[in-house]
Amino acid sequence: MAGTHVKTTINGDSVEYVCEADETLLDVLRNRLALTGAKEGCGTGDCGACSVTVDGRLVCSCLVLGVEAEGRNVATIEGLAQGEHLHPLQRKFLEHAALQCGICTPGFLVAAKALLEKNPDPSEHEIRFWLAGNLCRCTGYDKIVRAVQDAAAEMRGGRHAA
Repeated sequence: MAGTHVKTTINGDSVEYVCEADETLLDVLRNRLALTGAKEGCGTGDCGACSVTVDGRLVCSCLVLGVEAEGRNVATIEGLAQGEHLHPLQRKFLEHAALQCGICTPGFLVAAKALLEKNPDPSEHEIRFWLAGNLCRCTGYDKIVRAVQDAAAEMRGGRHAA
């Protein structure tokens, strides 16, 4: 099998790879590009652990083919921090203890970032609705929601959420 040559942008960097026509973007990220932040939780798009954005749209990378990234802009959890500087969402997840085992955390962070890019001041209901595609088996969702609210407030330059 010869595979398909793909040129794309991942986390702002030009990337080229060869993948099979039936290979998922999740498998390409993890196995070919060593970007292991996105996790395979279900393989059916039901858990959100593999969330990434493609051209700014939140997707489950287990449902997208690697060849579909051709010419697109892909953002993964690895692109969230700026060097040693954590993104406000990452800091607030730590401050609010909004994680336990960590399997779901990258997907929640990518999804939350996508939300805040579209709506910098979401209500609690909007946050819960937006994150409904991400499942966590360890924490309650309250700490996650509070972390997103607090990060949103900080990113807007406002006061921290209670």
